[in-house]
Amino acid sequence: MKLTNNSYTISIGTKNFTERYYRDKAGWLKVSARGRTFRMTAEQILNHVLPAVAGVKPNLTIKVEHRDATLSK
Repeated sequence: MKLTNNSYTISIGTKNFTERYYRDKAGWLKVSARGRTFRMTAEQILNHVLPAVAGVKPNLTIKVEHRDATLSK
């Protein structure tokens, strides 16, 4: 089991929308609620994740899923 940044998907959302963040070979990607993709730096990802983890926004949920690298190929 690989525990690198490439093997996780982060989902942040409410009851109305969900955004996904994951890493590919070129770097971090954000998939918006409308399905658009955006390249992001690790610092930008952290700026999106930290308020959800800290509980600053009460209705925001965060979910981190491990995905096996052998299955995603």
